[in-house]
Amino acid sequence: MVKLKAEVTVEMESKRLSDAVAESISPDNQKVPEGLTVKTLAQGRRVISRVVCNKSFETFLATLDDLLSCMQTAEKTLRAV
Repeated sequence: MVKLKAEVTVEMESKRLSDAVAESISPDNQKVPEGLTVKTLAQGRRVISRVVCNKSFETFLATLDDLLSCMQTAEKTLRAV
């Protein structure tokens, strides 16, 4: 079985923003298919997401794409508020 791993770190302009972004995408951590794990946390000004995928490479890439898209949307929304 294939085991793919990635750690994505995005640095925000403030700890407050990184906390809010991590919190806003954390519900995604709970709703993942079997064979896929996504954990996101804020650490200082950084949002860190760890992805482990025991499925196909396509699933892995789609998960990373979705994760980055959610981070971007959350950041833009929080800046607009």
